[in-house]
Amino acid sequence: MTIESWLQAAINDAERRGLPELKPLLETLARATNALRAADFNDDASGQPSAIPNPQSAVPNPQSAIRNPQ
Repeated sequence: MTIESWLQAAINDAERRGLPELKPLLETLARATNALRAADFNDDASGQPSAIPNPQSAVPNPQSAIRNPQ
């Protein structure tokens, strides 16, 4: 499901329930979700190259870190 199709379904549902005041809130949520999905969270805010080129490589086996949180 895309954000656009979710938004249309949510707006239709809100209107069907008699809650038209939710429309601006749902539109804001959709814009925020789009922005978060488009963001590159791997960028270093300092402008310097990251010491870890791929953050996924920092933990060789993520499941082991969850089971043994040391």
